[in-house]
Amino acid sequence: MSDDRLWTVEDVAYYLGVPVQTVYWWRGAGKGPPGRRVGKRVRYRGEDVKAWFASLAVGVSA
Repeated sequence: MSDDRLWTVEDVAYYLGVPVQTVYWWRGAGKGPPGRRVGKRVRYRGEDVKAWFASLAVGVSA
């Protein structure tokens, strides 16, 4: 994945190794990486996803 393009929910799920539904659940619960709506779709910046992951405490789930 190139860092200059926006990531889809599927891209985020693949990067984090979680099911797509988990990413949707995190978004609905106000957890997870920050995403933005682009029309009807949700898109993520790769650097935001990576920063969110880096900010997680070791051994603690979101």
